[in-house]
Amino acid sequence: MRLDGVAISVVIPTLNEQTQIERALACTRLPGVERIVVDANSSDGTPQTARFLRAEKVLQALPGRAHQMDAGYREAAGAIVLFLHADTRLEAGWSEAVLAALEDPGVAGGAFRLRFEAPGLGYRLIERGVDLRTRLAGLPYGDQALFVRKRVLDQAGGIPPVPIFEDLDLVQTIKRAGRLALLHACVWTSARRYARNGVLRQLLRNNTALAGYLLDVERDRIARWYRRRPAA
Repeated sequence: MRLDGVAISVVIPTLNEQTQIERALACTRLPGVERIVVDANSSDGTPQTARFLRAEKVLQALPGRAHQMDAGYREAAGAIVLFLHADTRLEAGWSEAVLAALEDPGVAGGAFRLRFEAPGLGYRLIERGVDLRTRLAGLPYGDQALFVRKRVLDQAGGIPPVPIFEDLDLVQTIKRAGRLALLHACVWTSARRYARNGVLRQLLRNNTALAGYLLDVERDRIARWYRRRPAA
């Protein structure tokens, strides 16, 4: 079913995000925006909470963010699909920024600037590093709220079912179809993974996994290593 007047479809993959989902749904409750929550069999009532918060669509998909992103995109009514993490919020004016970027027919998609909702010099340094990686290497991550023209995904056959780095695959899909717009507007995300694992340790894990991706290491191998719980 298509929704009249929908310009942007926001796809929010979830797994046990009942305490976080409100932030993503609240900032995207706007005219012309539909919110699609794609859950992977949460045990904490996330789908019920999403329905209570009036998400336009709440779906179930196989576990794995790639599966969830693909399922959500295929149900999208908008010509633009934006993928948003459940623990993340977009600042006011985000939809206007997306639409303005895509007024250029050569732009196929884009990403926002990453900011953490946490104090501390370590987080500010990570933000600087993310800005450099995004601007110099053109490699924004999924926590930067990647957006793309739906027809680009249609032409690519959707989101491949990879176990990790589905976000960087999406960036490459966007680049093959046109330009990647890097917006000045910010997306604000939780620092919970860094707080849990330690800033330096998590940063090392992220960069080691990225090196594996760039060196074309088998994805299953990267995913198994990355998802191991760090030693205390």
